[in-house]
Amino acid sequence: MAHARRDNARLLARVRRMQGQVEALERLLRDQRECNDVLQQIAAVRGAATSLMADVLEEHLQEHLSNQSGSAQQRAQDLKDLAHIVKRYLK
Repeated sequence: MAHARRDNARLLARVRRMQGQVEALERLLRDQRECNDVLQQIAAVRGAATSLMADVLEEHLQEHLSNQSGSAQQRAQDLKDLAHIVKRYLK
């Protein structure tokens, strides 16, 4: 995923924020906090992951699938691979 390297610092910062959100969720569960607090934190973690996925996916599409320099066969394989990843993410 070479195209993400130019934004690597930004992506890593987002992952660190997500890590903090997951740690907060762990604390909520450990402290047996109210269900609404736990659900809110789960929603925050999921939203952060979805946002990160959308950003990386957009970059990937622009870099790999909109580029006409690769062969049609390679683009078809890239699309198949990406479809598999998206299906797994949506489960």
